[in-house]
Amino acid sequence: MLDSSPVASTAVAAHLSSRRRRAALRATTLTLALTAALVGLVILSLAVGSRALAPADVVSALFSDRRDAVGVIVHELRVPRTLTALLAGSCLGVAGVLMQALTRNPLADPGLLGVNAGAAVGVVVAIAFFGVGTASGYVWFAFAGAAGAALLVNTAARPDRRDDTVGLILAGVALSACLSAIVGIITLADDTTFDSFRFWAVGSFERRDADVATQLFPFAVTGLVLAVLVARGVDRLQLGSDLARSLGVSPALVTIATGAAITLLCATATSAAGPLAFIGLLVAHGVRGAVGRSVPVSLPLATVGGAALTLASDIVGRVIAIPGEVEAGIVAAFLGAPVLLWLILRKRA
Repeated sequence: MLDSSPVASTAVAAHLSSRRRRAALRATTLTLALTAALVGLVILSLAVGSRALAPADVVSALFSDRRDAVGVIVHELRVPRTLTALLAGSCLGVAGVLMQALTRNPLADPGLLGVNAGAAVGVVVAIAFFGVGTASGYVWFAFAGAAGAALLVNTAARPDRRDDTVGLILAGVALSACLSAIVGIITLADDTTFDSFRFWAVGSFERRDADVATQLFPFAVTGLVLAVLVARGVDRLQLGSDLARSLGVSPALVTIATGAAITLLCATATSAAGPLAFIGLLVAHGVRGAVGRSVPVSLPLATVGGAALTLASDIVGRVIAIPGEVEAGIVAAFLGAPVLLWLILRKRA
């Protein structure tokens, strides 16, 4: 039986504080190093594509109002694409950390809440019944589908016990299966819808204009702010509901608020680029292996790490099949699986 006396609670809080300080120093160092690498990736993303640009031309066009071919490529094509990748990657990185901490399950993925399946239904409905054919047109349908699916999962997951994470996962798996069946029925019955949907479903940043990032930016900021607010509560909830209550945390309130943050972040990322499920899983494992389980300490590193991994996947996809390209979702899954396996083997060793 857990000792919930004030003395025991104070000792636990002191231990958590000491461990968090050590992890914070390492996280700060890694975040700064990764941020420097991310700056290099951003310049590379602006330079690499079907027409390669010199870094000097990229920098010149970026800080000027050039109207020549270089200026058009940088400002109208690659800047929106790069910003969308950074936005989606940051959201998925933070959502992955929150999801695994909330469920206390290292295999938990943001898609478990049914967000990806809900967004897919929204996109299929947009294509099949409203004739939408652009990425900026998909955004609101995908976001509505993702948010609706997450709301259904949270409603169905034991309304009398909001801190029941097992029920949350099971409801998410069940709803995802149901929504995937709906997507299959619609796409198999309509070849045109299937052709349009399959390019979104693999996760891509191609042809993302500035409107996509602009429309979703407020949702991403709201989700990130909410993640920061609930981070300390989720951190203590990992110790178990009883001990969390003794430390002044309401498990039900933290679970609901964290679910809302995960929903906002995943819906934003999926609406912008399609399903990129592996990134959230990989970033969460990498961050936990580097700085431990502390959620407040992990969030800055997860934000930068998710953005860097997503942007790197997009860049690699552009250079391995010139003059065509491989979508970022495929690259992330292909390269991420060996990395995740290496992390697991390294941890066992």
